[in-house]
Amino acid sequence: MHAGQRYTLKEFLLWTRRDIYILIAFATLPTALLFFFHWQWLAIPWVPIALVGTAAAFIVGFRNTQTYNRLWEARQIYGAIVNTSRAWGMLVKDNIGIPGTDPQPGIHQQMIYRHIAWLTALRYQLRENRAWENARSKPSYIEYGRLYRVEEWETRLDEALKPFLSEEDLHYVLSRKNRATHIIGLQSAQLKALKSQGHIDPLDYVELEQLLVNLYEQQGKCERLKNFPYPRQFATINQMFIRLFVCLIPFGTLGEFSKLSDKLGSWIIWLAIPFSVIISWVFMAMEKIGESTENPFEGSANDVPVTAMSRTIEIDLREMLGEQDLPPALAPVNNILM
Repeated sequence: MHAGQRYTLKEFLLWTRRDIYILIAFATLPTALLFFFHWQWLAIPWVPIALVGTAAAFIVGFRNTQTYNRLWEARQIYGAIVNTSRAWGMLVKDNIGIPGTDPQPGIHQQMIYRHIAWLTALRYQLRENRAWENARSKPSYIEYGRLYRVEEWETRLDEALKPFLSEEDLHYVLSRKNRATHIIGLQSAQLKALKSQGHIDPLDYVELEQLLVNLYEQQGKCERLKNFPYPRQFATINQMFIRLFVCLIPFGTLGEFSKLSDKLGSWIIWLAIPFSVIISWVFMAMEKIGESTENPFEGSANDVPVTAMSRTIEIDLREMLGEQDLPPALAPVNNILM
């Protein structure tokens, strides 16, 4: 997530510079052919191009609206995870251990730390690569990605989980495919054992189990967004329309500027290049914005900051335990918060 006031023009140009190079080359070629070889047939009327541009504008607007909805849904899901996590910490701390009973030492810390492990496992699963994602496949995203770091790509999962799980739990979780799911399973099993030992009131047990079910639900929503992309047919036709329009723009601008050559001189034709690049860049940038928004957990600069939000939850939960040696909140790197 960009945590600054806005993207600067320099940042935006860095992100789209490869496209700009292509647009300049594609605009220069027909202009040079018309100027030096007098291929007047390259200058085509603007009206049919404008019709294609209208269709492209509609489809790119539709796509960007839908991809923003995916991003906002992901943010709402993680907001629910934040709230449920705090409720979990409060109920574990206050309702496990009925007066007159003696639950095992450190049980509150164990269950709260296990929840932090669930947050860790979930964010690692969400940062895994998918074939339709862009952050680790397209050069412009890879290049911009050098401005920030994605912890889940640099640190192994077992190292990240080790501070929060016992050796037995760690070995069990790492042997499973969906690690986050099985961590919640361990929580439920321990709640059941504590209830059978009389350390949890039956009503509190029900409430705690409902929180675990809610966490399962939020995890499932995250997995739905992660594993079901923005429909490929819509993404494909969006890209095709934009590229078709961008390919036609240089010829249309030549047609418009060639009309002025008799009055202002043949040199006016060269102005078709910057105007063509500007118009094309606007549409390419809009298409790129939608593309960068459609996968809210992939590890791009426009993601939901699940790492920072998980760290915030960890700080809150460990403060509930009365700990003083807390990790710092994550700060943006080059205005990008992950």
